[in-house]
Amino acid sequence: MELYLVFKVLWWLVLGVLLMGLGIMVGMDMGVGALLRYVGRTDTERRIALNIVAPHWDGNQVWFVLGGGAVFAAFPLLYATAFSGLYIVMLLLLWTMILRPLGFEYRSKLPTAAWRNVWDWALVVSGTVPMIVYGAGVGNMLRGVPFHFDWDLTSHYTGSFVSLLNPFAVMCGILSLSLAVYMGGVMLTGRSEPGPLQARARRAATVGIAIAFTLFTIGGWWTIHLNGYRLVQAPAPGLAQTPLQQTAVLVSAGWFDNYRAVPALWLVPALAYLGMTLGFFALRARRATLAWWCGALAWIGVIGTVGVSMFPFLLPSSSHPSQSLTVWNSVSSRHTLIWMAGWAAIFVPAIVAYTSWAFYIMRGKVKAEHVEADPHAY
Repeated sequence: MELYLVFKVLWWLVLGVLLMGLGIMVGMDMGVGALLRYVGRTDTERRIALNIVAPHWDGNQVWFVLGGGAVFAAFPLLYATAFSGLYIVMLLLLWTMILRPLGFEYRSKLPTAAWRNVWDWALVVSGTVPMIVYGAGVGNMLRGVPFHFDWDLTSHYTGSFVSLLNPFAVMCGILSLSLAVYMGGVMLTGRSEPGPLQARARRAATVGIAIAFTLFTIGGWWTIHLNGYRLVQAPAPGLAQTPLQQTAVLVSAGWFDNYRAVPALWLVPALAYLGMTLGFFALRARRATLAWWCGALAWIGVIGTVGVSMFPFLLPSSSHPSQSLTVWNSVSSRHTLIWMAGWAAIFVPAIVAYTSWAFYIMRGKVKAEHVEADPHAY
C-alpha cells in the first residue's frame, strides 16, 4: 500500500483520538463549570466543586492545543479555511476560554459575595459556551459550510455567523453540552462526600445523559433527511492533490454510504448507545468510576460516528460541493506526516501517562474542612 496513503489515514485517526480526548477530558471540567451554580448553593459547596477539578482543568487544556496543532500541521488547508472563515466563532471560543483561568485564579482572592458571584457566572459561561460551540461545529460539518477556493487556493467563506446557528447545529451543541454535564456531574459525584452537592451532581448527570441519548437518536434520524456528500471523481488517495481536482455531489442520506459499504461500522454508534445506557445505570447504582468510563465510551462513540459517517470528508462545502476538503486533498506532505507521527508516538502516550498519574495522585474525596483550611485552595 502507498505509504503516503497510510499516513493520511493514520493522521485522520489521530485527529479523531484528539477530538475524543478533548470531549472526554475538557468536557469533564467544562461540565463542572456549567453546573457550578446549580450544584453549589453555598460558597463552600462551590469551592468544593472547583477544587475537585483544580488539579486537572489546566492540564486538560492540552487536548485543545494538541487538536489545534494537529489540524495546523497535518491538515493545513483545513486549518486555514476553517479558522479564517469561521473567525467570529473562533473569537467567541477564545474569549470564553480566557475567562476560565481568570475565574479559577481570581474567584477566591476576595471574600465578598459580589466578587465571587461574578467569577462564578464567568465560570458557568466559560464552561457552557465552548461545549456548545464544539458540538455546533461538528453539526455544521455534517450540514456543510459555504466556502469556495480561487485558482490559487485562497478560500472565501460566504456564510454568516447567524447561519452557523441553524437548528441542527444548535441541537448538536446541546448534545455536546449534555455529555459534558454528564461527565462533570459524574466527576463531582465520585469525589464529593455524600450530601446535597453530591445528590445534585448525580441528578444533573442523570438528566444530562438522558438528554444526550435522546438528542443522539434525533440526530441520527435527522441526518437521514440531510443531504450528504459523495466523492465521485478524484485523483488516487495516495497522491498529492487539491480541492480543485475532484468532483463531489450532494446525495440524500449520503452520510450513510459508508455504513452500506461496511455494515460493521454500525458498531460505532452502537458504542455510543452502550456507553450512555450503561452510564445511566451505573449512576443509579452509585458506581461513579464506572459511570465516568461509560461516559468516555459514549464520547468515543459519538465522535467516532461522525468520523466514520463523513469519511473521507473533513469540511464539506455546501456552496461548491466539489471543492470540499477531504482527508486526501487537505493534508500535509508525506515527509511532514512521517515526522509528526514520530513525535506523536512519543508525546501522546506521555500525555496519557501524566494525566493518569495526576488522577491517581489526586484521588479521594474533597472535603469542606480541607478546602476551608487550605490557603492555596480555590
